[in-house]
Amino acid sequence: MSDAIKGNILTPAGWVHGEITFDDRIAAIIGGSVDPALNEEVYILPGFIDLHVHGGGGKDVMEGGDAVHTIAAVHAKHGTTSMLATTMTAPPEDIDIALKGIGKAAAARGKGEARVLGAHLEGPYINSGKLGAQPPYARAATLADVEKLEALAPLRVITVAPEIEGHQALVKELSDAGMRVQIGHTLGTYEDGVAALKQGARSFTHLFNAMPGLHHREPGMVGAALAHGTYAELIPDLLHVHPGAIRTALRCIPNLYCVTDSTSATGMPDGEYMLGRHKVMKCMGGVRLPDGTLAGSTLTMDQALRNLVGLGLDLADASARVSTYAADYLGLQERGRLAPGAFADFVVLDRDLNLKAVYIEGELL
Repeated sequence: MSDAIKGNILTPAGWVHGEITFDDRIAAIIGGSVDPALNEEVYILPGFIDLHVHGGGGKDVMEGGDAVHTIAAVHAKHGTTSMLATTMTAPPEDIDIALKGIGKAAAARGKGEARVLGAHLEGPYINSGKLGAQPPYARAATLADVEKLEALAPLRVITVAPEIEGHQALVKELSDAGMRVQIGHTLGTYEDGVAALKQGARSFTHLFNAMPGLHHREPGMVGAALAHGTYAELIPDLLHVHPGAIRTALRCIPNLYCVTDSTSATGMPDGEYMLGRHKVMKCMGGVRLPDGTLAGSTLTMDQALRNLVGLGLDLADASARVSTYAADYLGLQERGRLAPGAFADFVVLDRDLNLKAVYIEGELL
């Protein structure tokens, strides 16, 4: 028997005031068009999709085992209905352990958990000169290496520094194999970025962070993203990227989408936590290495939505950037939108954009 909820529903065709009926998928949306500003009922939006999650609830993806299940449950409470568990640069044996855990979580969603769509392999195929908060285990990649890792978990996204010898050809091989290749943790030039996009790279990992910035005579990797990017991920915690830079990216990159880059400190009190092999400190809303380098975040996707609206985006645009564009980037037409046949992944928000309810594949958390 189908369930139903009522409110101001954001559909691909615009706002509808009415009712959604659903089981694990949406059966129907019945109602008429509405300006939600003129109707005081709740907002019903597509569930949030986070393509860059390292941890939460004191657990880190690199622990392997059941850690990803805990992480998926923590983020589900904040409206994330689908996610990619994200690895760190590490020795091969550590990455294997992490991917085995991700593979198990991707094979079976636990009650109260976000759907783990697979892995985002953030490293080790990055530039050792632009590690950011990544441990010092960067190395060049081969297709054979990646194929071995793919056997452990679905690799949906892979971050690559395109300037490393052999990586331009690898970008094409991975793209041809159906993986989403992102440019990140790179010292590459504007020209390196443009060449990688031509080889099939589709996005940029935490835009602005861990890459050369824009200069009028050396546009750098940020310049390549702003001039040529269709997709890019960005961390809108207002610590990693200045609001002015966020607004710049929003004007330049049509399908800019938001990620948390969240760590094990997410949802936890201030103190010391692990990020891969690094010890990090959560303090005053941020997560940093001992030298002060930002090391991921404690951002959640519901707060990301509120931050975007606070920057001046209307709610429909902000919703697309925490849900629909990420789904489109992965080629997932059954997620990231409220339409008949799509998974019943949605969030219910009050007028102040606070979460009132989360549904994942029809399950009310």
